[in-house]
Amino acid sequence: MPGNELRVRRPLTGGAALNERSLAIADLSPTECPESSLTFATIVSVRRTVVAVVLVAVAGVAGALAYSALANEREFERRMAEGDQAVAGDRHFQAIEAYSGAVALKPDSMLARLKRGAVYQNQNELDAALRDLREAVDLDPGALLAIELLGDVNTSLQRAERAIERYEAYVSLDERNARVHYKLGLARYRAGRVDTAATALQQALNLDPALGDAHYVLGLVLRDQNKLPAARRSLEESARRLPAGQTAPREALAEVYALEGEHTKAINELETLAALDPTRADRLVAVGLAQARAGREDAAVTTLSRAVEHFPDAPQAYAALGHVWLASAQRRGDRIALNKALEALQQAARRSDASSETFAELGRAWSLAGDMPAAERALRQAVARLPVPPDAYLQLADVTMRDGRIQAARDALLKYATLVGDEKPLADVSTRIADLSLRLGEPALAVRWFDRAIDDSGPSMALQVRLADAAMKSGDTARARRVLDEALVADPGNRQLIQMKQRLP
Repeated sequence: MPGNELRVRRPLTGGAALNERSLAIADLSPTECPESSLTFATIVSVRRTVVAVVLVAVAGVAGALAYSALANEREFERRMAEGDQAVAGDRHFQAIEAYSGAVALKPDSMLARLKRGAVYQNQNELDAALRDLREAVDLDPGALLAIELLGDVNTSLQRAERAIERYEAYVSLDERNARVHYKLGLARYRAGRVDTAATALQQALNLDPALGDAHYVLGLVLRDQNKLPAARRSLEESARRLPAGQTAPREALAEVYALEGEHTKAINELETLAALDPTRADRLVAVGLAQARAGREDAAVTTLSRAVEHFPDAPQAYAALGHVWLASAQRRGDRIALNKALEALQQAARRSDASSETFAELGRAWSLAGDMPAAERALRQAVARLPVPPDAYLQLADVTMRDGRIQAARDALLKYATLVGDEKPLADVSTRIADLSLRLGEPALAVRWFDRAIDDSGPSMALQVRLADAAMKSGDTARARRVLDEALVADPGNRQLIQMKQRLP
């Protein structure tokens, strides 16, 4: 045919020949096909065969991928079901193994991490629980249960601020959950946020008035806010709603009754607690001490004697009985009561777990009995044990001062002042420290403590005169002049002040 030139090709064999032939055929149209070539029907058939082969190959790959995905999903579901069954059977190690397998199959599964984190939390493996629950929340920021459990784990780790953040995140998504509002209030209370704690707890009770735990914590909040009538009502409601075995509400209620002066009600609550838990010495001791505070001394002695009889190995029972006898001896000057106090307190002090307060009371009893060496020995033991009652140092200062040991007395007073800090005024103690410092030849230290005494008690002519004298002896004439000038403004004709000022260089 004109225009068609014969092309010479190198012979091809096998697959290469088939491929080149197929390509050549694919490039030709029916009108261009040489007469010596395949027929048009053959060309169409070959084309269809090629397409079919490609489609079959694609379908095979897709099928293989689909089968693999389906198998992976089935294995994931099997692992999750296995973990759920293990949880139901309290087989926590197997549950963690199963959920870990599920996480390995689907690392982006929020549910698998949530369930494994919950098991870790139940096993008190809090760091592991924290990691899983954080990941669950990162994967799904709206996963409410994961957010709540994350708050619970932070609470268990005593990270109150982090717990607050999680509970606040929860209620921002769902404000209808009374339980989470209660947890938020409790976390805020533990963090010292008393006012906002009350708001969250009240919201919990608005949603669920029967939530006894919320009534209890709200009662504690109101007690700390010195709203005693409201605290009493909340704690009474808590005691009604919570099981009798939960003793904390009754303990707090007894305390509030005592603060309100309702001693009979306080004693009744403590007696109920003692009846609920008759194996604990401290329950009966609490009753006896409450009776003593209410002025029912005879009843207190009877109760505490019963405590000593029932719990002969409990030092707190002997210590409480000695405390009551000692108070009676101090109030009445009763030598018999003092001897009984010494007997009970010595019995308590013989125990290796005797408290610092027990030794302090024993020291006071020996001091009343006039045995100063025994008193000092007991007080030295008191200040050597933690926690130290600050008054033990005051007593030690008195005992050593009677023996003329000024340095020891001043040091004991300094330790007392350090323990008390700014909790209460220290005018008398500060004055004693200053006077003893002058006697020890330390006027600069005396200036400091006379200043503290004036700050705590207010301006005093006697203290200003002593402060000026200490300043003069320390060589601080400028300070002495200022103190005298201030004093002379209040009393211009005071001859002592005038003479002291005249002595200044």
